[in-house]
Amino acid sequence: MKMNKCIIFIGLCCCCITSCIKDEAPNKECDIESAWVGGTEYEQYFYQPTEMRKETISSAETNIVFSVRSILTLSTQIPLYFKITDGATIEPASGSLQDFTKGPVVYTVTSEDGEWKRTYNVTFQETPLPVEKFSFEHVETQEEKTMLGGKNESHVFYELTSSSGSVEPNYCWATGNTGFAITMNGSKPENFPTYSTPDGKEGRCVCLNTQSTGLMGEWIGKPIAAGNLFLGDFLVEYVLTDALKATQFGIPTSKEPVRISGWYKYKPGEVYTDKDMKKYPDRQDEASIYAVYYRNTDENGESYFLDGHDMAGLDNLLDNPQVYKVARVASLPATDTWAQWEMFFEGRDAPDDIVMAQGFNLTLVFSSSKKGDQFEGAIGSTLYIDEVQVSYEK
Repeated sequence: MKMNKCIIFIGLCCCCITSCIKDEAPNKECDIESAWVGGTEYEQYFYQPTEMRKETISSAETNIVFSVRSILTLSTQIPLYFKITDGATIEPASGSLQDFTKGPVVYTVTSEDGEWKRTYNVTFQETPLPVEKFSFEHVETQEEKTMLGGKNESHVFYELTSSSGSVEPNYCWATGNTGFAITMNGSKPENFPTYSTPDGKEGRCVCLNTQSTGLMGEWIGKPIAAGNLFLGDFLVEYVLTDALKATQFGIPTSKEPVRISGWYKYKPGEVYTDKDMKKYPDRQDEASIYAVYYRNTDENGESYFLDGHDMAGLDNLLDNPQVYKVARVASLPATDTWAQWEMFFEGRDAPDDIVMAQGFNLTLVFSSSKKGDQFEGAIGSTLYIDEVQVSYEK
């Protein structure tokens, strides 16, 4: 039986590799891989020089946002440079002077063979004030083609924030849905581990549920996918090679958090399993809610992000010199009615001048399975989250 599985798996891998070669040959790629503002004279418009660059832009991303101190004082002649996939071309040209004060500038990347195009909206906007309340009312449906020719539809959560005198969408939330989509073909939002539902405490809410990744996921040692939602970014390029690196936690904030509270419902799945699908009848799945406040540049002045490897040692996270404060919900008992939770930050105080210069990131993480990052949990575990309130230092 194991030999048959191996033969089938090898065949499947060959098919996937063949498909990748066919669909993702260099002359058909049309992605922006990184973007940056050139010239030290433009540093004055940013809180930190590191914010002038956007590295490792996900192939699933089409909105690129640069945060600046003020749109009113921003130069109308900004040179923006790009690294794009080999052989591709970009219009407007990389390095050309553009006016970002009037809204997004649309860039079109064309593949080397001219058959494929992709458009990006590049926006310069004032850094929004720290969000104090998350109600999860704002969601849009993202469509992606699959390798088998189908179309997946999943939900993308965002907030509305005031910037430059207007209200703008703030795509601060990320999920692992894009990685889960690798195992799916022609699925709707409610078939993914994280999606929006109208059954909130007030209006809509987010639903996170732990799901099976199917035979392919089991073969590669990733048999389940926990529903997750976090402040940060998800880099799908690392899903198969280094899943923990795919999660980049945190968004810049100019205030220091002290407390977070919200409402939840939770029902654990029936059978707890590990990454080898071994069953543990005496173990019950647990949901997880925690937050981390950390310095977003390292000792060399380079951008710093916490990823899944750092979060795997949550109990020892304060030993990380970049981390200043951590907050955790001790337990989330099962309940089919809305119940309140709260958590307080513990750790060291941050320097006021660095805080105000947005030198710290805040991440808030929800998961339907506490050890979902280790592919342990119970299929069917379901966590609902709504009306989250963040309190900051005055």
